[in-house]
Amino acid sequence: MKKSKVTVLKVKPGTILSDIDRLMCLADFKSALDIKSGTILKDNISWHFPMPGANTTPWQLEGVTRTLKMHGYKDVVCVQNKTVVTNAFKGEDLNKYVPLFKKYKVPVLYNFKDEDMKWIVYKPKFKTLVLHDIFPEGIMVPDYFFGRNVIHLPTVKCHIYTTTTGAMKNAFGGLLNTRRHYTHSWIHETLVDLLAIQKEIHSGIFAVMDGTTCGNGPGPRTMFPVEKDYMLASDDQVAIDAVAAKMMGFNPMDLAYIRLADEHGLGNGRPENIEIVGEDIKNVNFNFSVGDNFASSVGDVLWFGALKEFQNFFFRTPLVNLFIFASEFYHDYLRWPFVDSKSYQKWLCESKWGKLFKKY
Repeated sequence: MKKSKVTVLKVKPGTILSDIDRLMCLADFKSALDIKSGTILKDNISWHFPMPGANTTPWQLEGVTRTLKMHGYKDVVCVQNKTVVTNAFKGEDLNKYVPLFKKYKVPVLYNFKDEDMKWIVYKPKFKTLVLHDIFPEGIMVPDYFFGRNVIHLPTVKCHIYTTTTGAMKNAFGGLLNTRRHYTHSWIHETLVDLLAIQKEIHSGIFAVMDGTTCGNGPGPRTMFPVEKDYMLASDDQVAIDAVAAKMMGFNPMDLAYIRLADEHGLGNGRPENIEIVGEDIKNVNFNFSVGDNFASSVGDVLWFGALKEFQNFFFRTPLVNLFIFASEFYHDYLRWPFVDSKSYQKWLCESKWGKLFKKY
């Protein structure tokens, strides 16, 4: 496989939209995305509350949309998904996406609304690692995704189950329905399967990753925001995740989802096979670490620990509603009001990116 290219730029609030245009052009997005096809913007709402580092930023969404429109991409649509603990409507409102959809005339579709798209059985050409076993009745994907470009809009952050999360993990919500929690014990293999499916059904794949404020700690929600002023872009989902992981201080090939994707020829995860365009980042190391929170400690036991063999009993029966309630209560009614909202308020007042967020 030839070397992959990942563009990394230092950016500023005052020039962020032109910075993103330059970022995407340096990453040669027009070669990756078919201008004759429709383009899906797949934003990343890890938490409906505007936790810094957790979600697609409004400037990230605006910059990508603006660049697409400037370069002749006319059929641009945002597709949202829901999770058992994240409200898509609340998320797009609190994270200030709604005014941008109106400004740039971007329709929003929801993969959980039958009137927007249908879930159909898909038989991948790729020999899936785990999805065929997890969903023996058939792997379901949205019919709307076929033949369209997709642009993933993740952020640079840690994740309690995958160490880091980025472009590859961003397909998780869009391509899997609300039963995606069935896959958690095999999350790394699942991400590889999903990338293979994307390569089969999309006309083009691209990612623009926001590292203006990054998320350190037990992500993707309860994190410690760290201002870093970076943005990344690439048509190789494996390579951009590998570069982001390396910048965060992790060895990319130690992360199973990156290593497996590299081994199966779905992208380049080895740093020596990736060309960095833009900034010199060879000495960049954020020294991030994941750690645990209450929810992740419980999840470790259920998904990966002693109770793993009983997960069908816990998560494929009505008992799952107890875990959904517990997660929602912990995140929305304990963590947000008593801990994370304070980080958000401090970011709004003290960070240049928080001040930009207030202007949207």
